[in-house]
Amino acid sequence: MSCSSCNGNCKSDKIQMPTDVSVITTYRCQMRCKMCNIWKNPTKKSEEIKAEDLEILPQLKFANVTGGEPFIRQDLEEIVEVLFTKAPRIVISTSGWWVDRVIKLAERFPNIGIRVSIEGMEGTNNFLRGRDDGFERGLRTLKTLHEMGIKDIGFGQTLSNKNSHDLIPLYELARSMNFEFATAAFHNSFYFHKEDNFITNKEEVCANIEKLANRLLQEKHPKAWFRAFFNLGLINYINGNRRSLPCEAGTVNFFTDPWGEVYPCNGLEPKYWQESMGNIHNAKTFEEIWFSEQANRVREKVRSCPKNCWMVGTAAPVMKKYITKTAPWAMKAKLKSLLGGTISYEKDFKLFDVGQDPRQGDLRIEDK
Repeated sequence: MSCSSCNGNCKSDKIQMPTDVSVITTYRCQMRCKMCNIWKNPTKKSEEIKAEDLEILPQLKFANVTGGEPFIRQDLEEIVEVLFTKAPRIVISTSGWWVDRVIKLAERFPNIGIRVSIEGMEGTNNFLRGRDDGFERGLRTLKTLHEMGIKDIGFGQTLSNKNSHDLIPLYELARSMNFEFATAAFHNSFYFHKEDNFITNKEEVCANIEKLANRLLQEKHPKAWFRAFFNLGLINYINGNRRSLPCEAGTVNFFTDPWGEVYPCNGLEPKYWQESMGNIHNAKTFEEIWFSEQANRVREKVRSCPKNCWMVGTAAPVMKKYITKTAPWAMKAKLKSLLGGTISYEKDFKLFDVGQDPRQGDLRIEDK
């Protein structure tokens, strides 16, 4: 599809329609997380995007629903109903706090995906998320969903200075219950409303991530081997280095914030740059935003973005796109594991040159 405003003579000719969206439904949240200040910056209920606003979205392959806490929204079922007309797979990121609300929605949409954010075992999780019974509620939510026969469920752990010691125990807990297990490292961004998320005990955290990567390589499913690759990418991010693969946010994926702004990702940080591609309230069609000159300007900024973020939302698409790079790595790492060896960041991490801008991920701060 070409850009109607330039008669097919601009870079929009090379841009396809996106396949993935993350809808930030609200910045309201009942948790009091140490690594996220969303709860200190709540949106006004009256200003948040509504289900009918999402009718403008194109046909997609995947939609993530996040917050804040999505289940604070009384109209979440209506939002999910609209999104299921846009994408065959929807995953909601939640604290699992509102157990009854999660169960009620899953009864109506049994093919929904649920990822509960759990930051460690009970004591660690409840300290970091600021609620004494957060772990119990999150685990109860997942167990109930499992008993209902909901398949697409799991944990998500965000690594920080205070919880990497629980990484393997939490992984083993998820595995024992046949739940998915995803990892992240905390970031600074406009989305998290944080500027001081820096891992200082790097050696300890990276060693624990490396243990997880090797544990993943012992699994039979190839998906786990690619997760080992992703986790070495987390170590690389923590060490402040450039990504192993380029960030191409705003090409196959995008985020919509609670006010309808369309961003390439949720990792933008004002001290580097932050710019919207457009607002769904100001457009008649999504194509009007996606193929606009403003969207192209944002993509150009992404190509030379100084941040070195490594989040699943922007890492997974390029891991798939450059499968000729990641698949041989995964196979080689798996073979090494089968032969009794282990991988390490120092010996096995790869930075793949696929023509990315050398400025991307160099952490420079330019004069504005």
